[in-house]
Amino acid sequence: MGAEMDGANRNTSNCTKQAPSPAPEKMMKNGNNKRDHIPERVTLKKEIGLLSACAIIIGNIIGSGIFIAPKGVLEHSGSVGLALIIWMLGGGIAGLGSLCYAELGVTIPKSGGDYSYVTEIFGGLVGFLLLWSAVLIMYPTTLAVIALTFSNYVLQPVFPDCVPPYTATRTLSTVCLLFLTWVNCSSVRWATRIQDVFTIGKLLALGLIIVVGLVQICKGHYEALSPQVAFEFWKTPSVGQIALAFLQASFAFSGWNFLNYVTEEVVEPRRNLPRAIYISIPLVTFVYTFTNIAYFTAMSPEELLTSNAVAVTFGQKLLGMFSSIMPISVALSTFGGINGYLFTSSRLCFSGAREGHLPSLLAMIHFKNCTPIPALLVCCAATIVILCIGETHTLINYVSFINYLSYGVTIAGLLFFRWKKPKLHRPIKVNLLVPVLYLIFWAFLLVFSFYTEPVVCGIGLIIILTGVPVYFLGVHWKKKPKCLDTFIESATYVGQKLCYVVFPQFDEMPPEWTEKSDA
Repeated sequence: MGAEMDGANRNTSNCTKQAPSPAPEKMMKNGNNKRDHIPERVTLKKEIGLLSACAIIIGNIIGSGIFIAPKGVLEHSGSVGLALIIWMLGGGIAGLGSLCYAELGVTIPKSGGDYSYVTEIFGGLVGFLLLWSAVLIMYPTTLAVIALTFSNYVLQPVFPDCVPPYTATRTLSTVCLLFLTWVNCSSVRWATRIQDVFTIGKLLALGLIIVVGLVQICKGHYEALSPQVAFEFWKTPSVGQIALAFLQASFAFSGWNFLNYVTEEVVEPRRNLPRAIYISIPLVTFVYTFTNIAYFTAMSPEELLTSNAVAVTFGQKLLGMFSSIMPISVALSTFGGINGYLFTSSRLCFSGAREGHLPSLLAMIHFKNCTPIPALLVCCAATIVILCIGETHTLINYVSFINYLSYGVTIAGLLFFRWKKPKLHRPIKVNLLVPVLYLIFWAFLLVFSFYTEPVVCGIGLIIILTGVPVYFLGVHWKKKPKCLDTFIESATYVGQKLCYVVFPQFDEMPPEWTEKSDA
């Protein structure tokens, strides 16, 4: 699992040549005896324009959170008014973080997001620990939860009077994952089009909720939103409770950094990456805030707190015969979320392998489709394993802590990088107050997370630290037994043959590979 585990020395030259031909008859001709198009340059394609970039950010943020999380925010904040303020502040904090990531994304223009920046700034060990926790638990668990949410809502009409069976939800989740993995393996364009379409669908569903809510306000149904009622606390929230409310809102905003995972596939990233961030974060904040306002025009705080699916309850109360639109919207929203997570998390595996922190097979792409097939298959397989374990909702608590820890370390890295390389050209340079304000908020949440959930945070730290021995054995240890190197080389070669993958071409060979080939 490291620089020494690339196991494909005999094939590294392929990244400067046309793809190998393990099955020429499949690669050279189609059914009409015409030569298939084989790209002259095997590399990741820049097919993500501004619209698709916005769709990736919006599509990854808007998953199942806005349809479910309002209950948790309201429960911990203790009043409607404070809950709405927390939703707006949650968007503001996501905005601060995304501004910092915009600077990092155009200064260190690599795919891989947090991992690539932390590796560049703090070195291999810190970067590997972030990668280890993300690949081992963070993204597979998040994907599993979204997939289960999708299957539960799809199966709800089939099992109207009971919870859908365990086997049925797992089977449908697995089928959905396998289908979207196939799409992502087949074409970047297909994957981004799915993201575009389903993101528009999500916004239309939330737009319907907002419009219905505005109609309710025009009819005078806004008792819970009047200032004297909105700030009437049924319980006085402690600082810890407010921190937990922020965590709930922030979970619904998670995904704002995902465009940074695919920087190298963005058309003109120095222009489109920050533009997409500036468009997407304010739009999502506006939609989230007004969606919550709409919820309170149909439900009292007590009704909202007793609802397990707020959007579905909203539809049942106000949409009448069209109430089935809401569960369908949640299902479609989560389907798009699965696609977005697969697309971006596979690029994290790809970037980790390219840096020498994962087996080099994961850094290879299909010779014709130019998609990271091995990385996509690993992400899919890891998610299916988490689905089979069945403890997804327990694991998600650890994921939230690890996720926040990685955000803070990355943005602290921005400040350190400013000090370390003050003369480095930065196309975007945010005011120092932006990362400082974010880190103050981050420290506040982290401290109270430790205070309120010490066991969860402790286990989260242990999961991260299990990567230390793996790093030293897999990456730092250079002189491995020859039999191990031979096995890895053979396994990598077989993987290349099965997946039709080669190393992508780069203007400059990654240092790890150059050192390896020179050896």
